[in-house]
Amino acid sequence: MSDWCVLRLFNELFQESGMETIGKYRVRGELGKGATATVYLCDDPDSDRQVAVKVIRFGQDCVAMSRRMRKLFQNEGMVSKRLDHPNIVRVFEAVVEDEFAYLAMEYIQGFNLEEHCRIDKLLPMHRVIGIIFKCCMALDSAYRQGIIHRDIKPANIMIAANDEPKIADFGLALNMNKDMDRDSTFIMGVGSPAYMSPEQIKAYPLNQKTDLYSLGVVMFQLLTGRLPFRASNQATLIYRIINTDAPAVTALNPNLPEGLNAILRRALEKDLYSRYRNGAEFAKDLSAVRYQILEDDQSAQDTRHFEVLRKLDFFTEFENDEIWEVLRVAVWREVSPNVVIIREGEKNKMFGIVISGCVEISVEGRTLCRLGPGEPVGEVAYLHPSSDQRHASAVTLETTLFLEINASALALSSEELLERMRNVLLARLIRRLREVNKIAAAQGQPAVQVGAGSQTSFIRSRPGGGLDMELTPM
Repeated sequence: MSDWCVLRLFNELFQESGMETIGKYRVRGELGKGATATVYLCDDPDSDRQVAVKVIRFGQDCVAMSRRMRKLFQNEGMVSKRLDHPNIVRVFEAVVEDEFAYLAMEYIQGFNLEEHCRIDKLLPMHRVIGIIFKCCMALDSAYRQGIIHRDIKPANIMIAANDEPKIADFGLALNMNKDMDRDSTFIMGVGSPAYMSPEQIKAYPLNQKTDLYSLGVVMFQLLTGRLPFRASNQATLIYRIINTDAPAVTALNPNLPEGLNAILRRALEKDLYSRYRNGAEFAKDLSAVRYQILEDDQSAQDTRHFEVLRKLDFFTEFENDEIWEVLRVAVWREVSPNVVIIREGEKNKMFGIVISGCVEISVEGRTLCRLGPGEPVGEVAYLHPSSDQRHASAVTLETTLFLEINASALALSSEELLERMRNVLLARLIRRLREVNKIAAAQGQPAVQVGAGSQTSFIRSRPGGGLDMELTPM
């Protein structure tokens, strides 16, 4: 019987029987439903507090699945009751019956980190670092009790008031104090693939470093809005986790301090000897980099920048998520008058968008055009398939707000953003070429038609007038 069927049968039983309690707990309502369990908000009559009660019913049609779920549930109750840390969800009671089981645990009024992994919902970086710091210490405490979580992911980290993280769901935890040759709660391959360490994917023996790796993946995602390893199928994803290095976070978000690159590189090390030894060591490095980060909440500024871009003509066709993604890979610069943004002869693929102000484009000391708000600058080198040579210079004529986009960072963005950006830039480039054609045609001689009633061709303009161009007849 599928997990969904098990949950449906339990809910039907719960509703049909008119049950208002689960054990001693009075049900107030449903908090959520997962693949294997339903969580209810309940009152605890013994302590005058609200608790979250997770309930699972064991299916009779699938004995193996029921046995596995029973083991996981017993494991979660046994492990969680041993853990006493302010950043780990407390478990008050675990009860296993013949047909169902329930777990009474601390009720967290807040949210889980999953909703802040999207590019348009990212938390300010100082909040992310504070949350991950506390998670490091919680995992360090758990390991000192001989417990490895094995399924650290955003959905399993709840955030209570004052950004207090609460690590939940120790159902897959590995108890290091038991004899693993006889402990049937050890189940190979548990965890969520995108957050699993290379050694976990390979089903190697695990220690606390596997949780620190997974926490590094969570941190990477919270800072950039994307996972360090992405793929269109699970086989490719697993290959990349085992064999490739994650990109630097500053390549995806240039506004982050450089110090985070080394921290995440060590957290995501494939070599266990080079990875952080424990959560305290991870937390120590995080505390060292915090001084580089402004404690002010940057979300208001980010929202203002988003609203400015949303109104800009260049971004008319962009989805909201794509604009947020642009903000994460770009630097918002205020440039003084008479400053060279791009210099003729240099080699790079940087480009950007004029937010306000004016930029003059010149070739060999001669003005080509002037670009105002909403116009891209430097896009030709970015779009060129093989050359990053600059053939024009761009100089500010007045104080200019310029959204500078790093091509390397953009290359690591979503395929949707890359396609959208390329299409919009090509459309702008074509529009400019058409304007240049009109200017060139205005300076030329009248065209000469050859052969009335037949295909038309154009001949070279006479010397002294127009441009020396020729189009071959079709």
